[in-house]
Amino acid sequence: MTTSDVSSTNKPSPDHRNGVVHRKGLAQTSMLDPSPDSVHVRKRDHVLQTTDDDRQEMGDFNSNSDSKPSDRPQSLSPNDVPNFMLLIVLYLLQGIPVGLSFGSIPFLLKAKMSYSEIAIFSLSSWPYSLKLLWSPIVDAIYWPELGRRKSWIIPIQTLTGILFLALGWHIDAIMAEDNINIYFITTLFLVTIFFCATQDIAVDGWALTLLSKDSLSYASTAQTIGLNTGYFLSFTVFLALNSAEFSNKYLRSAENVAEVGVMPLGTYMIFWSVMYLLITAWLLIVKTERQSTSDEDLLGIRGVYHTIWKICKLPHMKSFVTILLVAKIGFICNEGVTALKLLEKGFSKEDLALAALLDFPFQIVFGYYAAKWSSGPKPLRPWLYAFYGRLTCAVLGMLVVYFYPEGQSISLFYFCVIMLSTVLSSFMSTVQFVSISAFMTSVADPLIGGTYMTLLNTFSNFGGTWPKFFVLEAVDKFTVTTCSVPNADGSEMSCMTEAAKIACQKLGGTCINQQDGYYYAGSLCVLLGITLLVLFVKPAILKIQTIPKHMWRLKAAEDEKSSL
Repeated sequence: MTTSDVSSTNKPSPDHRNGVVHRKGLAQTSMLDPSPDSVHVRKRDHVLQTTDDDRQEMGDFNSNSDSKPSDRPQSLSPNDVPNFMLLIVLYLLQGIPVGLSFGSIPFLLKAKMSYSEIAIFSLSSWPYSLKLLWSPIVDAIYWPELGRRKSWIIPIQTLTGILFLALGWHIDAIMAEDNINIYFITTLFLVTIFFCATQDIAVDGWALTLLSKDSLSYASTAQTIGLNTGYFLSFTVFLALNSAEFSNKYLRSAENVAEVGVMPLGTYMIFWSVMYLLITAWLLIVKTERQSTSDEDLLGIRGVYHTIWKICKLPHMKSFVTILLVAKIGFICNEGVTALKLLEKGFSKEDLALAALLDFPFQIVFGYYAAKWSSGPKPLRPWLYAFYGRLTCAVLGMLVVYFYPEGQSISLFYFCVIMLSTVLSSFMSTVQFVSISAFMTSVADPLIGGTYMTLLNTFSNFGGTWPKFFVLEAVDKFTVTTCSVPNADGSEMSCMTEAAKIACQKLGGTCINQQDGYYYAGSLCVLLGITLLVLFVKPAILKIQTIPKHMWRLKAAEDEKSSL
């Protein structure tokens, strides 16, 4: 739908200067009147269709019972298959830099850097958890001749391809330096993830018009397949191909062994830069975009930000947001540091990649059953049970690291123990993710579903991002490592940094780990997690589950407030 298709009473004001359309905000009350037609709204990770039952619930806020959503099955239309595949490709392109920033690069940096320096690099992933801050701008400003979503996707993917190409030519030399400039490489990947997050906003919105009405539910399927595949390629597959041991053992002949893997980081990034540019060129030249407008779009930038603020002020929303921000503290050390500690102990990158590969099919099966468990009247019950499980896995992870046979080849039994720990942790994480997503889907106000779900997912994602920096810093703060060779005045040198370890070796000394901060940071996280669970999280979750769904709607909350 173009701007001229909107009725004169709700018509947005176009600004045709420089060919850009900026939708101005309307009175917010126009968003709270149920439309007689089915309204489709964008949300993060899911696409929500407002059904007749939803509108009945929205129209009767004084009812004490909650209407049930329509269970009508939907199937992917054959006509939507090409666009479904396009969505998978676009989401896959997002997964490539995400897999590098969240997964592979920290493992490559660990060979030369302390946990405090890796903590600095972890900040590069923050834009993906904070994209709510600029998503209204991406949704509202565009060039109509090119298309609402293509106006952002094409320049963003072009910039990402150029950045990947430039990085590909220099990244191997940067990573080979004895003293890597962590601030420089963090900035480069922070910009990359910012581009990736912005593309994600545009692709989520395009899914609404790219697929037909009956196939909209498959947008989240395309996202899951694409993002997971991209992450899998940049983490599991890349680490295996980048490993000299894996390449020499499985991919090279005995006379062609080398000290590096068959896939350097630079080559990998150059390959994907070419893919970015080719796919973007196809989008520009071949693919056309169908224009449309939904009621939510008419809010405009100021209207969306105002709606976000009103959602955050809901009384029960404050408790829920606090849970999302603090719930992952208890197991963030296990999920952010344990794998790095195993590498430090001697666990090879190819074994780590194999463990992730074996875990992949389990995640698919776990996701199916977690969805079934979360479909009942109490969708947060599985989330609560999995909370106990993730705390248990955090303790198990510390035991796995503690008893690791350092300096020796691990047995098949110990590899199975590591796999068991990985699969259990993945299982609990999947159950929590599906459970919390099911709950957020059930309570999100259908009239502003895009804004509502983006807000909730932003807090959920950020709850797993912000503690990681402090946990990595804490590991180094609690660690005491010294060189066994005393210097001139009889004192001992620290071995905290890679440069200090090299200096110790030049003196003929040996670095001795007197106190491993991982166990202190991990134990502190678990204790905080248990305390939060008992004193706040569990009571709040049990109370939140009893709140009628209509009370999560803005209009219902405003009506109740005005009646007091």
